[in-house]
Amino acid sequence: MNRFVSLCLIVVAIVASSVQGFAPSSLGGISGGSNFVVSQRSRAQQPVARSNSKSSLQMGSQAKFGIFSPAVYGAKIALGADKLNKVRGKGISLHSQYIGEFCEWAGAYHLRTRLIKKAKTNGDILGFLV
Repeated sequence: MNRFVSLCLIVVAIVASSVQGFAPSSLGGISGGSNFVVSQRSRAQQPVARSNSKSSLQMGSQAKFGIFSPAVYGAKIALGADKLNKVRGKGISLHSQYIGEFCEWAGAYHLRTRLIKKAKTNGDILGFLV
């Protein structure tokens, strides 16, 4: 058990140290200056491509790195990719089931698919889908 905890802490430390979110270079160089004026320049509007399908749910896209991503990477190392996918699938299935039950209870079953899509988006932002 102690080896497992130590391994998880090492993986979290390695992943956290590789994140460059608050590095001085991301804050405008070594001097730490602001990029506010640069970001306020006007840009030509690019036309937005719209899909013909009613749903914008896309499978297989690149997941975002979020606050829970180190835990997911640690679980992938500890459990293996196959076991992690089974556990993740079971969790997603249970969460979708509870969303459906809540929508039935609240009398808003028509919002079920929107709430499930929102849960997927939030899971991606938080790093559960890495």
